[in-house]
Amino acid sequence: MRNDMDTTDIQDMVMRERRLAVSEREWKHRLRGYGYGIRDTDEGRVVTSLVHNIRLCCLPGHAAA
Repeated sequence: MRNDMDTTDIQDMVMRERRLAVSEREWKHRLRGYGYGIRDTDEGRVVTSLVHNIRLCCLPGHAAA
């Protein structure tokens, strides 16, 4: 995985993994393998870095459900 991933790359990877997963639980587990997490916030779902504990990007509205 590249170190210089931008927001679009991260969103694309996260949504690709969602399509491959059979459940939300599996999706979150798959993302942990890449070092990412999903956090539900008042603004919607946010992709976070598990290593640095920071927000990376918001998920598009259709993916937030």
